[in-house]
Amino acid sequence: MSTLPDIIVSMRNNPAGVRFAELCKVCDHYFGPARQTSGSHRVYKTPWIGDPRVNIQNDKGRAKAYQIKQVLKAIERMENEHGTEK
Repeated sequence: MSTLPDIIVSMRNNPAGVRFAELCKVCDHYFGPARQTSGSHRVYKTPWIGDPRVNIQNDKGRAKAYQIKQVLKAIERMENEHGTEK
């Protein structure tokens, strides 16, 4: 499996081509374990209310492109508010 920086570069360059397992790895790193994993979605807690939300779902082994973009926005917001990369 790729390293976190490689996955994030891939997410930015081709949001439609990211595997769900890779997105889970990134989300677990930045947001901790998912607070909901049952059903088709994984929901992560963020330190703010509202958007960008971190709610992802497996689509036949791939992550959905719009959810990748939401995760990237959440990571950017977290880095801006906390001043450091995790």
